[in-house]
Amino acid sequence: MGEVFAGRYELIDPIGRGGVGAVWRAWDHRRRRYVAAKVLQQSDAHTLLRFVREQALRIDHPHVLAPASWAADDDKVLFTMDLVSGGSLAHVIGDYGPLPPRFVCTLLDQLLAGLAAVHAEGVVHRDIKPANILLEATGTGRPHLRLSDFGISMRKGEPRLTETNYVVGTPGYFAPEQMMGAEPDFPADLFAVGLVALYLMQGQKPDAKALVEHFTAHGTPGAPQGIPEPLWQVLAGLLQPDPDARFRTATGARKALTTAVELLPEPDIDDEIVEVFDQIGPLPSAFGPAGPVSPASPASPASTVGPASTAGPVTDPRTGGHPSAPYTEASGGPYTDPRTAQPPAGPATASSSLTPPPSTAPSPPPTPAPGPASMSETGSFHLPPPPSRDHAPQQAPQAQPAPQQAYVPPYPAQHIPPHHDYATPPDLSQAETAAVRHEQGHTRPYTAQSPGVPFQQPAVPHPRAPAHRAPAKRVGPPPKVTVPVLLLALACFAVGIWALTQIQS
Repeated sequence: MGEVFAGRYELIDPIGRGGVGAVWRAWDHRRRRYVAAKVLQQSDAHTLLRFVREQALRIDHPHVLAPASWAADDDKVLFTMDLVSGGSLAHVIGDYGPLPPRFVCTLLDQLLAGLAAVHAEGVVHRDIKPANILLEATGTGRPHLRLSDFGISMRKGEPRLTETNYVVGTPGYFAPEQMMGAEPDFPADLFAVGLVALYLMQGQKPDAKALVEHFTAHGTPGAPQGIPEPLWQVLAGLLQPDPDARFRTATGARKALTTAVELLPEPDIDDEIVEVFDQIGPLPSAFGPAGPVSPASPASPASTVGPASTAGPVTDPRTGGHPSAPYTEASGGPYTDPRTAQPPAGPATASSSLTPPPSTAPSPPPTPAPGPASMSETGSFHLPPPPSRDHAPQQAPQAQPAPQQAYVPPYPAQHIPPHHDYATPPDLSQAETAAVRHEQGHTRPYTAQSPGVPFQQPAVPHPRAPAHRAPAKRVGPPPKVTVPVLLLALACFAVGIWALTQIQS
């Protein structure tokens, strides 16, 4: 198995190389599909800023291949996009040479449609060339084009990342105003589209400098050999050295192309049929159409050597085998994903029930091999080139993750922490990473306990019942005080009665 990046993307094999990174075929464990993953090779601030700009681009169009998601793992970053297996326009020209006019018009119409969607978002591509225009593997059916690689694209009005005396792009596909230091604009992309169309019609890279000089000195020339006059009028409108005389929008050029196609002669029955086949090559033996395959059974010879990923050699489609070789399923049966599949029904053998499967640490991904000659111009270059660095930054080896230890509660099983009068119970969702955790005593029975240690309910002392006491006698004044007081009261009563009788008489 390959290296799993950020716990989601499993890198399988390299399929291309760009100006700032290598492109891998990868398996997305979350969406369960194959994707193309562009892994950044450098980590300097300038490259990271371009990487952030590229991954932030979100354009949903059938003829645009924009980034879909991104991930970071330690000092490495990548973003993913749809996996397009038909190669680039450079592959088609390498296989067939000059293409038929109607086939070129179909590709040119799709390219202009995708470019119109890009320009509608205010983005200037700045690096349109055959190596950045990919094709789906449609066979002999209608071709399906995807505009890719937005590594040096920028929105109009954004600050430039290059100095004033430098121009960024690919030599041979610069518009004349770019060489004069003008700000990136949409007509510069349309000029590159015209050069790509000439490349498809002639089967070789056009001489942009000589073409501009001829247009400037003699005006619009006649149609070159092999290019129909209606189609040449559209291409001449794209190739005008003066951006004001050029098509201003991709939509306008597309309308002119639609009119020109109606004037083209019908295709000849003897014309060669162009087939767009798979250029990536078959999957390694450890992967199938539905993802990673199940490990080999214990009885097979491969199981005595190691896991399924080491049962056979992995062949790089760029170093061995024809790139158009069809994919064949070596196992002869359906593939099963090891994360969702259940063991087959039947009697269990001793080896399958007692012997655990071998575990191996994920091996680092292999170094991408240099691509073929047709993919050598997939990067962007500075003109003039900036001073070369003394050495490239080395990436630190990724440390193996330490084994996780069992969680131990911060208090002993019999200890009751002091009660805190919180308004709400404390949040224990980050208990494993928090340095200090506070708990309430009454929530202790619901907190996590150490694995393997049964929870013990803390003993709470019951209040002791008060002892029964007999009612105490009420103590009055002593007799030697009571008797004189009573006698005095009686005497006062008698005097009062006597006084009343004297008043009446």
